[in-house]
Amino acid sequence: MIGRGQTGNTKLVKQINREGILHQLKERTRMSRADLAKLTELSRPCVSSLVDEMIQEGIIREVGVGESKGGRKPILLEYNFQAYGVVGAVFEGSTLQLAIADLKGEVLFQYKTLLSHQKDGQGTIESVERGLAALLTQSGFNKSRLLGIGLGLPGITQRREGTVSYSPSTGWMGLPVQKEIEDRLGLPVIIDNDVNLMTLGEFHKGVGKNFPNLVYMYVGTGIGAGIVIDGQLYRGVREASGEIGYMIIGPIRNRAQGEYGAFENNYSVTAIREKAKLLLKSMDEGTSVIKQLVTQASQGDVDAQSLLDDIYKHWAYGIANIASVMDPGLFVLSGEMIHIGADGVLTIHQMLTDLVPLVPQLKMASLGDQAGIIGAIHSVLEALPSTLNPEVKLKRRS
Repeated sequence: MIGRGQTGNTKLVKQINREGILHQLKERTRMSRADLAKLTELSRPCVSSLVDEMIQEGIIREVGVGESKGGRKPILLEYNFQAYGVVGAVFEGSTLQLAIADLKGEVLFQYKTLLSHQKDGQGTIESVERGLAALLTQSGFNKSRLLGIGLGLPGITQRREGTVSYSPSTGWMGLPVQKEIEDRLGLPVIIDNDVNLMTLGEFHKGVGKNFPNLVYMYVGTGIGAGIVIDGQLYRGVREASGEIGYMIIGPIRNRAQGEYGAFENNYSVTAIREKAKLLLKSMDEGTSVIKQLVTQASQGDVDAQSLLDDIYKHWAYGIANIASVMDPGLFVLSGEMIHIGADGVLTIHQMLTDLVPLVPQLKMASLGDQAGIIGAIHSVLEALPSTLNPEVKLKRRS
C-alpha cells in the first residue's frame, strides 16, 4: 500500500491504491468511505476520488446508509461481484464444458458439448470459439463484461509460452493454443493442465477445502495428479509435476515418443477395459468399466474380483509412492476411482497400511465434472488484477 507522503509512478500508485480499497471491500463487505480511509491509510479525498471512479465503472456500488457516529449517516459501499464475469473451460475426453462465473467464483451459466474431432488440435480450438458463442447466446451475458478465460487441457501445459509441450492423447504438442484462442475470442486466456484445474476446484470448493497439503489423483484415459503444498498448486520446474502416469508400476515396455507411461499402460481406464474384455462375460461399452467390475465382483464373479484386487493393489502402489515423498494430509480419488465405493476405499486404505508407515486420509472427489470448471474459473480470478479496470483486463500476449 502506498499512502500519504509516498511517491512513485502515478499510474502504479493509483492502481495499488485501488487494489487496497477493493481488498478491504472484499474482506469486510459493506463499509463507508471513512472506514476505507482509516483501513487503507489513504487520505479521505483520495479514497472518495477512487471510489467515485469505481462506482462509475460498476465495480463498487452504494447500498444504503449506516449508523451515525455523531454526524451525518455514512453511505455504505460494497464490492460488486456481478460487475464482470470470467469463463472456465475444460476438455475431458470428448467433452468440452464451459461456464461463466461472477467475480466471487459463483457459476452463473454453463454449457456442455460433445466434440467430433477431439484429437484434431485446430478443430478443438474452433470448438472453444463455438462453445463460447453458444454460451453467450443462451445466457444473454454481454461479452464486453468478460475479463478472461481459464482453459484446462490434457498433457503438460507451458503457461508462459501458451503451448502444450506433451500430450499423447491429443496431438496438440507445440501448438500455440493460448495465442490462437486469444486471437479467436478477443479475450485473455490462461491455460493449465486439466488435472491441475480439477485439483484447484476440489481445493477451493470440494473435499480439499480444509487441507493445505493434498494430492488429487485422477484415473481416466491416462493417470495424473495435482499437488497442493501449503495452499499453493505445485507445478514443478517445467510444469510437469503430477505426471504420475510415468511411474514404473506394472510391466514395462519400450515407450516410443508420445506414448503413455508404464502406470497408464497398465492401470488407466483404457488398459483396464482391455483386461476386463478377456474376463467378463459381457461388457457395456457405455458404462464405467470399474463400476461393472465392482458390480460383478459383488455378485460372486471370481474373475472380476481378481482383476479388481489387482487394480486396487497397483493403484495403492501409486498412492504409496507419492505419500512416501509428500506426506499429504489428504488424497482425493477421482475419475474412474469414484466408482469403487466405500468398500474399495477401505480396501486400498488397508493395503496402504502394509506399504507405508503413515497413511493419508482418502476421500472421494465431491465435485464430479464441476471440479475442472471451478478450478479454471479460480485460475482466472487469481491472475486478475484486483483493480478490475475494464481497460486493464488480464494481460494479453503480445
